[in-house]
Amino acid sequence: MADFGTSKSISIDQTHLTTRVQGTFGYLDPEYFQSSQYTDKSDVYSFGVVLVELLTGLKPILAPRAHDEGRSLATHFILAMEENRIFDILDPRIAKEDRKEEIKAFANIAYRCLNLNGRKRPTMKQVAAELESINMSYKSPTAEQHYEEFEYPVTDQLNGLWDLTSTSMSFSTSNSVKVDVEPLVGK
Repeated sequence: MADFGTSKSISIDQTHLTTRVQGTFGYLDPEYFQSSQYTDKSDVYSFGVVLVELLTGLKPILAPRAHDEGRSLATHFILAMEENRIFDILDPRIAKEDRKEEIKAFANIAYRCLNLNGRKRPTMKQVAAELESINMSYKSPTAEQHYEEFEYPVTDQLNGLWDLTSTSMSFSTSNSVKVDVEPLVGK
């Protein structure tokens, strides 16, 4: 998705890395911040913040209001979920959609990704599967498909390097790649 300059090479059998804490505030896993141990579940937390950004249209660090100090978007979102106020903090463009169950399902995934206990967070593989399941469940079989199709020539650099959960790819013998891009929340 993005590299904020914190990538480290580790062996395939390593489950975590202990290092000096670095990263972008608002996206940092609280466990990583406290323990300096970066795990695959740290990425899940950061992805949860990105999902919340998409749902709310807000930045990861909220500006302080008159009656409180600034807080993270993750904390703001978790409180809204626990107080059953999720629709109060949604981006108005998302909130006006008549897809409340789909939005709740996305919000629930984000909520689970933001669990303060890393062991209780889903894996990225589970998150990807759940997002795909939601995408398939809420598609109307009779509705017109709203996606764009792009064709890219395959080069040695691109061939097989993409592993994106938001796109589906198919390789053909014509040496081109077909990528279907669909919106996170249907139109």
